Amino acid sequence: MNTELVEALDLLEREKEISRETLFEAIESSLLIACRNNFGKSDNVHIEMDHETCEYTVYAEKTVVEEVEDKSLEITLEEAKKIDPAAELGGTVRVDINSKEFGRIATQNAKNAILQKIREEERNSVYDRFSSLTRDVVTGIVQRVNGRNISINLGKADAILTESEQVRGEILRPTDRVKVYILDVRNTPKGPRITVSRTHPELVKKLFEAEVAEVRDGTVEIKSISREAGSRTKIAVTSYDPDVDAVGACVGMNGNRVNAVVSELGGEKIDIVNWDENPAIFIENALSPSQVVSVIVDPDETTAKVVVPDFQLSLAIGKEGQNARLAARLTGYKIDIKSETQAKDAPGFRMEDYLTDEYEDGEYEEGYEEGYEGEYAGEGMYEEYPEGEAVTEAEEAYEEAAPAEDAEAAPSEEASEETEG
Repeated sequence: MNTELVEALDLLEREKEISRETLFEAIESSLLIACRNNFGKSDNVHIEMDHETCEYTVYAEKTVVEEVEDKSLEITLEEAKKIDPAAELGGTVRVDINSKEFGRIATQNAKNAILQKIREEERNSVYDRFSSLTRDVVTGIVQRVNGRNISINLGKADAILTESEQVRGEILRPTDRVKVYILDVRNTPKGPRITVSRTHPELVKKLFEAEVAEVRDGTVEIKSISREAGSRTKIAVTSYDPDVDAVGACVGMNGNRVNAVVSELGGEKIDIVNWDENPAIFIENALSPSQVVSVIVDPDETTAKVVVPDFQLSLAIGKEGQNARLAARLTGYKIDIKSETQAKDAPGFRMEDYLTDEYEDGEYEEGYEEGYEGEYAGEGMYEEYPEGEAVTEAEEAYEEAAPAEDAEAAPSEEASEETEG
């Protein structure tokens, strides 16, 4: 048994992920090349190799003739008889070739042929592996920064994180471990070229699949995603099991599931809303955390008119329009948001078309105008209050103001009754 060759093949198979059959083909091909370089021809050369023991035999089939014209193809009857006593003119005999006697150049060429084949198969193996992972998430280690691009080692190959696929403001340093989304894998003469992303919306989806068992098994489905990488993401989810809350499953106990995704994305905020086949309800959910008075949709034009309480207008639109922009991408509708006051002043506006039963009794209208507008609505709301606190404080202010108004109203009614009496 050729023990050294067996060990070498086993090592290559493990480390390079190249099959033994491919390696045997490379060895046989290299021996043929060496024969061609040594004898000038290899058409009549054959190689027999035992794939278990790695023992091999190289021989040439030569035709038995009276007078030799080509030594590489022919042999005299006298010489043939020494090899095979039964040899006859016109027949063939097998002439063993000692590969150890090949010249230095022939040997070097054979070695180069084997190495070249190994490199090609290694590239093909890496390409096949990562091409099957296209549109999936893998973990890599930051290697180095090449200009504006970042090289990330994925184990068997390096990937390129281009500037356009980097999260603005995110700083990646060598040895940092990051999860990236594989965008594209191309086979080039220099090896596979792998392009990855940290900004693609599908990265968020894959991270939730990894963290949330219900998403992974199909009980909960992520219907759509809209993302502004590094800042905020909105995802719409639905459950196919009435006993499973889609939003709750994605958030997890004490927020552990969504927090794991947020941590991986460097603190990027994530809004999880319920998807609904009714576009009006879906749009209302998508504008969360803002309250919505009413939504009127035009499915043919994929447009929607939304009315929100006056003090919620800034929250509905979001800083620099982000909340409305993400909601529009999430739902696929062009959304026009107006406050109640703006909607009343709009041409052709009819209040009864917009107000739901919750608002028709005028319960909130006075509070919006007197308690909230000016103090909590308008520009600069998010600069003065952290996200979510503005709404909370506004509601508290209104609850404190409402009893006072009722107290003032009650005596006046009693006085009116006494007057009438």
